[in-house]
Amino acid sequence: MAILSDYQEEENQEQIIKPIEKVEENSSTNSNSAPKEDENSSLVTKEEEEEIKNSAPKEDENSTSTPKEEEENKKLNPNKSNGFDMENYSWGQSLQEVTINVPVPPGTKARFIIVEFKTTSLKVGLKNQPLIIDGEYFKAVKVDECYWSLEDQKEISILLTKKDKSDWWKSLLKGEAEIDTQKVEPEPSKLCDLDNETRAAVEKMMFDQRQKQMGLPTSEEIKNQDLLKKFMEQNPVMAKNFGDGKMRMPNSKMFG
Repeated sequence: MAILSDYQEEENQEQIIKPIEKVEENSSTNSNSAPKEDENSSLVTKEEEEEIKNSAPKEDENSTSTPKEEEENKKLNPNKSNGFDMENYSWGQSLQEVTINVPVPPGTKARFIIVEFKTTSLKVGLKNQPLIIDGEYFKAVKVDECYWSLEDQKEISILLTKKDKSDWWKSLLKGEAEIDTQKVEPEPSKLCDLDNETRAAVEKMMFDQRQKQMGLPTSEEIKNQDLLKKFMEQNPVMAKNFGDGKMRMPNSKMFG
């Protein structure tokens, strides 16, 4: 009987072990059958990254503009008065003068206005208020020939006389945005009203601009060429040496 009971106990133990083994098999089967991570999920992420890269602004590979050209492109188009309309005032110019218009509250009295002319700077504003204009001119002015007036108690009108009457100002004050002076359009009808010196300067500028556009020498270069030719005619020996390559071209400064 003891042998029989021992056999039954062993058989029972085997029965207990077998279900355990089945449970382990099932657990391993379940682990194998667990949903796998979508392999394409990583592809979706890469596609999104690619879209982000493609949507990012790219530099123009064909851009060959130089820093100087980029600076020129940033220049503003002048207004009809050959100046510019700023936030608190507007200005215009001719070769001789600069005009400024500063709006003020209607009913403003002249005694409340501040206008301070200096050779290289200007201050404009109202008493007990921040200055409207305060800075250094683009170029010097003739203080004795600068004036201001109050128009209809609502606008300050200012006239500046340029010290150098042969150049266009790129801005009213240094540090402000510059206009493209190549787009300035002087009125031909007023050319005859200019004094001889200013008219000669304007005509010279117009001539030089046309010459540059056609790739021809400017008035200064033509002058130097004429001086060199005259010098060679007066000094035939030096001219011969120059022709033989034994002499360098004289510096244009030697002609004055």
